[in-house]
Amino acid sequence: METLLLVISILLIIIVLLQSGKAEGTAGIISGGSGELFRERKERGTELLISRITLLLGLSFFVICLVSSFM
Repeated sequence: METLLLVISILLIIIVLLQSGKAEGTAGIISGGSGELFRERKERGTELLISRITLLLGLSFFVICLVSSFM
């Protein structure tokens, strides 16, 4: 069980680092530039796949932690 948790946590770290930043224009807000920061963006293609894999890995990490705490 601990080995599976370790593998999932490493995969979760890697997949989170692969995600693109959604707040790429924060420097523009401070300097008075870009007003597009809070506009909704739809995820498409690989971005959507990475987002779903992150969700799946996060949920499985949570469930495994809960199950291992009761054992």
